[in-house]
Amino acid sequence: MVLEHQRLVSDAEVLQEILHRYTAIDRRDAIQPAFEALYGVVDEVFPVTAEVVGRAREVVLATRGLSARDAVHVAVMQQHDVAEILSFDRGFDAVAGINRVSA
Repeated sequence: MVLEHQRLVSDAEVLQEILHRYTAIDRRDAIQPAFEALYGVVDEVFPVTAEVVGRAREVVLATRGLSARDAVHVAVMQQHDVAEILSFDRGFDAVAGINRVSA
């Protein structure tokens, strides 16, 4: 699935999702290992800026079936010219220029 020399990137929203989920299920002990796992496989974590959130607003208003969080990921991807995402979320399939890869 991952080609040799292919950069793997993520964004700060993924880190927030880790915090949110593990706090919601009272698994704070899993937060640090999850962060370490993510940082262990990605080459870079892109920030989520006010500009990105503004673009995410445009994306979510234009795309039915895409969650607000996924719109943030799309906006980050567009800002950094990233065209592929590893995700089980089918909402990404509705976004032109984004190729969803599922494991």
